[in-house]
Amino acid sequence: MDTERLDRHIQPTHLKVTERTRHRRLRDQGSTRVADLDAILRAGFVCHLGVVVDGTPMVVPTVYGVDFESRTLFVHGSVASRSIASAPDATVCVSVTHIDGLVLARSVFEHGVNYRSAMVYAVPRLITGGDELLHGLRVVTEHCAPGQWDYARRPNSRELAATSLLALSLEEASVKVAAGPPDDADGPDGELGLWAGVVPLRSCFGAPEADPALPAGIAVPDHVAALGGGGQGS
Repeated sequence: MDTERLDRHIQPTHLKVTERTRHRRLRDQGSTRVADLDAILRAGFVCHLGVVVDGTPMVVPTVYGVDFESRTLFVHGSVASRSIASAPDATVCVSVTHIDGLVLARSVFEHGVNYRSAMVYAVPRLITGGDELLHGLRVVTEHCAPGQWDYARRPNSRELAATSLLALSLEEASVKVAAGPPDDADGPDGELGLWAGVVPLRSCFGAPEADPALPAGIAVPDHVAALGGGGQGS
């Protein structure tokens, strides 16, 4: 049996802990489970890419996609390419955060936010061409809108030449999740007679809205209608 080949296909169940990812505060909210990292990444498609450009920190919102089989995060990298080209061995930080609600306690000090967050640290590879660029673009497209890569026209050679992606390993990451109600009911503030609880925050797609220039008779494709909960748009 080729054990080396087998090991490459065994997915890790826990993230290794490094000095950058060690949970020092609010440790009960921290997680090292790969499944928790993957769930946070699957739930979104916009991240914040932290880089240093000409000696100045820059945090760039951009889209991403994940190849979970190869444990690779693909990030649209054209904005950051100057930094990557000038400092190819520099570590960047990619963060993804979902807000699930406001935690309103009886005292302002105990207020909080229910959230899920992940921070990925890696030295990115700049991808500017070849099959890997095409694969990465497919991953990003399908992560945002499953089914769209096979539906829409794919990029031509000129468009590919003007596009770049960053590829980051998911090996080093920090995950935190906060959930639940306020925790001040058992203390003196529990006797104040004030309302306390959680105000949930939920994000969802609406019904698709057709391009005003779209000719009559072109229906919303099924995969797009599914994103909006089955709505057919107008």
